Amino acid sequence: MFKEILKYRDLLFMLTLRDIRVRYKQAAMGFIWAIFMPIMAVMAGVIVKKAISIVSDKPMDLAGVVSISVKVLPWTFFINAIKFSVQSLVGNKSLVTKIYFPREVLTFSCILASLFDFLIACITLSVFLAFMHIGVSVYLFLVPVVIIFLILFTTGLGLILSSANLFFRDVKYVVEIILMFGIFFTPVFFDASMFGKWETFVLLNPIGSILESVNAVVVLHKMPDIFWFCYAGISSILFFMLGIKIFHKSEPLFAENI
Repeated sequence: MFKEILKYRDLLFMLTLRDIRVRYKQAAMGFIWAIFMPIMAVMAGVIVKKAISIVSDKPMDLAGVVSISVKVLPWTFFINAIKFSVQSLVGNKSLVTKIYFPREVLTFSCILASLFDFLIACITLSVFLAFMHIGVSVYLFLVPVVIIFLILFTTGLGLILSSANLFFRDVKYVVEIILMFGIFFTPVFFDASMFGKWETFVLLNPIGSILESVNAVVVLHKMPDIFWFCYAGISSILFFMLGIKIFHKSEPLFAENI
């Protein structure tokens, strides 16, 4: 598969560029939306956390705000990538039915376009962290590893959902509902420990363990929990492999079902 993708790398690049342009076409703010949307999510998280701190009569510390800021970015990347990946095949009917190329390129281009937004937001976050005098530690070398976990899991899930949506168009709407409420069942605004007896359940979601690992490395300046860090890596790889297998198994039926 990877050799074939490499062979069609120019097509992948052009589709990714097209996806980026389509997202911001006729948008007055342009690429600023890649920064603005995560900022809005952070503000929502801060408001929720502030309300809870008032009710519980406990002050909200700076670390809490920084933690939300750090975890919102990978979460935003995930939901955007999945949202666009689900429609990657159905939205490119003419390409799927008329031209031969590795069909997974369509899903990969959605992931890469979302990754572009993610990188822009990360640069902005880095400036914010420096301004807030958030220090660095030796554990920052794990950040690229965690991001790879995130990309693998997102890509695997995107491949599964894009092929499923081709056969059952309801998948798109189910995914939108899950993503809408998913933030309340994922440790974005809160640490996983705040979920109490449901902590393990929350961390069984690879995104949950990935977000906690990012928070540990960037904000807490410590090694992530070894078990959940390894779990995030293994589950991400397995999801990626499963996504490829399911995608390729259903690929012969794409043209007649689209």
